Amino acid sequence: MTELELSIRDRVATIVLNRPEKANSLNSSVVEALHVALDQAFDVPLRLLVLRAVGRNFCAGFDFSGFEAMTVAELGWRFIRIEQLLQRLTHAPCPTMVLAQGACYGAGADLVIACEMRLAAPDARFRMPGWRFGLALGTRRLAWRIGDAPAMRMLESATVLDASAAAAAGLIIEVCLPDTWDARCIEAKSRAESLDDDASLRLRRILTPDTQAADIASLVESLTSGDLKARIGAFRQQSKAA
Repeated sequence: MTELELSIRDRVATIVLNRPEKANSLNSSVVEALHVALDQAFDVPLRLLVLRAVGRNFCAGFDFSGFEAMTVAELGWRFIRIEQLLQRLTHAPCPTMVLAQGACYGAGADLVIACEMRLAAPDARFRMPGWRFGLALGTRRLAWRIGDAPAMRMLESATVLDASAAAAAGLIIEVCLPDTWDARCIEAKSRAESLDDDASLRLRRILTPDTQAADIASLVESLTSGDLKARIGAFRQQSKAA
């Protein structure tokens, strides 16, 4: 069983996170596999890219397993590769759709936010606790989706939003049952076909803020401000005690 699956059919690429025993959390191999999948998907003209996951949870975020044995440089590089992945999704050359269920935490929530069409099951839950250990990952994208003040509240408090609250905030665009998702993908592809490839690409470039350089700079600053491993360790201890 592979941790990630890619299929391309009829100009629709579907990427499936397939690590349900770990709540589809992002270890380094999954992140690199996602990069490879995007390389392959973007190498052909697409009308739609769909991101989904196997199991009860969409993605529980960064996989901290064994982080104590990693160097700060290794940890930092893993976060940078996630940021690069999120930027590639945000600035994809075709429409993107995410279908999320269960836990969408940390970098898992970031994956959702990076996509254009964000659909979630009624049991979906969203939380972005990165600022609890001073990590500037996905901050501007969240504010772009839901506004500065709501983003500030969500990030300061590390609030868990259920699907209804996330839809009301604009973090997702619709709550719908998983058995409707295949039909939603067909509808999305049909809408995308109303424009030719060039017009679709130019429209997305105009409407998507380009904060890529600033996002990388903010992330690097947050990674190098103080003892990263100590901050992560303290956060994880607090989370266990809560």
